[in-house]
Amino acid sequence: MDLRERIARRQSAHGDRGIVVDRDHLSPVVHRPQPIGRGPVLERCLDALEPIFDGDLPPPIAVVGPPGAGTSAVVTALFAGLGERLGGSRRAIATTTRGGSETPTTWFVYVDSRRTESAFAFYRAVLSALSSETVPTGGVGTDDLRDRLRTRLDRPARRAVVAIDHHDEPATLSYGRARELLDPVADSVSTVAVGVREPADWSGETVSVPAYRRHELVDVLTERASAGLAAGAFDHGSIRDLARWADGNAHDGLAALFGTARLASEAGADRLEPVYFEEGKAAVPPDSVHVGRALALSETRRRVLLELVDREPADRPIGDLAADVAAGSSLTTGTVKRLLYELADRGVLERRQLPSNGSGRRPSTVEPRFPTLVYRALVSEPGDDGEI
Repeated sequence: MDLRERIARRQSAHGDRGIVVDRDHLSPVVHRPQPIGRGPVLERCLDALEPIFDGDLPPPIAVVGPPGAGTSAVVTALFAGLGERLGGSRRAIATTTRGGSETPTTWFVYVDSRRTESAFAFYRAVLSALSSETVPTGGVGTDDLRDRLRTRLDRPARRAVVAIDHHDEPATLSYGRARELLDPVADSVSTVAVGVREPADWSGETVSVPAYRRHELVDVLTERASAGLAAGAFDHGSIRDLARWADGNAHDGLAALFGTARLASEAGADRLEPVYFEEGKAAVPPDSVHVGRALALSETRRRVLLELVDREPADRPIGDLAADVAAGSSLTTGTVKRLLYELADRGVLERRQLPSNGSGRRPSTVEPRFPTLVYRALVSEPGDDGEI
């Protein structure tokens, strides 16, 4: 925690800001610049990327770990640090040095496949990291963006290392597809596959990120709570209990902490009492999927999910749920029903059979697989976390 955060906490204790000082520090979709307890993993990543320190491109690597292990946090922090020390400016590049040759430039580009399902979106994400010039959101074709990328990297001294995160989730840009899109600049680009598992037929080096050990997760949750909450708002015994419950999954632990703080804030409490922790944990489904998957959906799908969450869908047939959600939107019942089935196929919702009513086929329902309190807050009240 830096000095400004410490001062903010002290100030909140003597003011009327409430229990939450900065919700971004509690959010499971916001990564801290220095991942806690991940020093050895960062060292192994640096070993795999060693050629960049000699001005060469490293071979492709994979960074893999179970859900909530912090693979994204590791790679985003690593790329930020490497970009600061070795990366090229996003401004226009001077073409020559005094010796007559261009200064070597390496960009470190992080691409979230949840938000870049199409070739156009992928090229746009990469170009946005390589240049400060505005990259069009429309009005040009995918071929044009590909040509711009080729031009940007069309010098021996220009290169990029591109991380493709969440490549192994449903309905995201796969690692293989990303490699195909980078074929026109293959000599200037190396890739890092980030996910729960390696890409199919993987033969490159792999850096494994283990689940957090309990004391590490306690440190993560304590650091986040200390930065995001008012002084004296929590006790360490509750944080240790939360880490035990989360069982090595930082996403679930942070989602429950976020929900707990949200409930306490709405109640006007000045501490995170056990009742709020229990409700916060209950809002994180067993085997939950990352809330970022739900937040990366289109606006229409996000709104359908918000309406669904607000209606607490337990044990209600899909048809009834679709009719209720449609009544609160401009969509038809048929459209909502189709979207609910689609979101279940994507794994964002879970489809579950209901008891038979004795007449024909058994009805089914859908339930959220993502943390609902976090989702409701981030969709209803967009903040500075960049998610909505």
